[in-house]
Amino acid sequence: MTTTAPQSPSLRGSDADAFLADFRSMSTFGATAGGGVDRQAGTPADGQTRNWFRGLAEGHGFEVRYDEVGNQFALLELVPGAPYIAMGSHLDSQPLGGRYDGAYGVLAGAHAAIRLQQQLAAGGDEPLFNIAVINWFNEEGCRFKPSMMGSAVFTGKLPAEQVLATTDPRGTSVREALESIGTIGDFSLDLAAYLEIHIEQGRSLEDAGLTIGLVESTWGANKYEFTVHGEQAHTGATVIADRHDALLGASALVVAAREIADGFSTQEHAVITSCGEFTVYPNSPVVVASRVQLLVDVRSTDADVLAAADAELHRRIAAIEESASVRIEQGAQHVWAAKAYDEAGMALAADCARSLGLPYGTVRTLAGHDSTNLKDLVPTIMLFVPSVEGISHNEKELTSDADMLAGVDLLTELLGRVAAGGFVSGK
Repeated sequence: MTTTAPQSPSLRGSDADAFLADFRSMSTFGATAGGGVDRQAGTPADGQTRNWFRGLAEGHGFEVRYDEVGNQFALLELVPGAPYIAMGSHLDSQPLGGRYDGAYGVLAGAHAAIRLQQQLAAGGDEPLFNIAVINWFNEEGCRFKPSMMGSAVFTGKLPAEQVLATTDPRGTSVREALESIGTIGDFSLDLAAYLEIHIEQGRSLEDAGLTIGLVESTWGANKYEFTVHGEQAHTGATVIADRHDALLGASALVVAAREIADGFSTQEHAVITSCGEFTVYPNSPVVVASRVQLLVDVRSTDADVLAAADAELHRRIAAIEESASVRIEQGAQHVWAAKAYDEAGMALAADCARSLGLPYGTVRTLAGHDSTNLKDLVPTIMLFVPSVEGISHNEKELTSDADMLAGVDLLTELLGRVAAGGFVSGK
């Protein structure tokens, strides 16, 4: 991890106060008793946050539009007819999630664009591009699967009609959810480059005493939906030898995933596995489960290690079917490969950090972000600010005000250089 010597940040005054006031206001939507937020995609709380963001953007001269899957675009036209430099993240959250995940990046992008607008009015360098701040729909993937849904459609990785027909556990479709909150349209965008800033959701920056992370690559991830099929029976009257317990098979799959993480991780390349969203049928205290649906994901920094761990997972599945006397069916899958971000973008971001006296280092992202999709379409720069104790997807999630403000300072500096042609050509 490369670092620069820490220096004192400049005083930010009213700009800092404005950002923090807006962050506090934004965090009231879907607020939970534990200090977090619950605004899953397409819910009324998500709709309220989107409308709040629209008001903020329009109050600063942006035009707000929506595309066919509910991605929200705040547009600042500076050079009529030119393509756009976009910044963004997401305003939706996990159930009982934190205030910072995603939402910080959207608001930071808006404030960076507002500051650039002020600098241009004061005689700053003329831009070659227009500016967009994007709130991507359903990045979290907790109500509708898969995650990073809106950016996947934007980048052509998922068809819009398939996404619009996707339903949540209660049978509500994406189309119905978007129509209910009034954030669906037909807008499209000519994009030249993409910038995203996000909380780290890990502890490497905090452990190293750094303020900024320059994301050099994503981890590879294989995410699967599994259904374990058994046979419903009486928990008291059915002897063990006669049982086909789907919950036993699902539990064995959870244990196998953890053992694979432990067995395949090395000092050079970690493997992370997890299981979630258990749905047990019929979920009665006196009935052996007939069916369990769950999600399993396997992640690694190295493609070969990931492939080996994934192969072991599928080998274990066959063994679990036999030992638990069940059948395991693989459903949908969501896969992305480990891939580097733009080296020139990292170098430009590093130069911006140095110019502001911000200590920085290179990191990899363990989590998926909308930039994971965007980097396959246009030159993309991904930045992190620290997460206290690495806590995320939790109401206790925290990033300090000072680190948030430093991130906005960096994003503003970076946006100004990119908009003036310092990263991609305006021709």
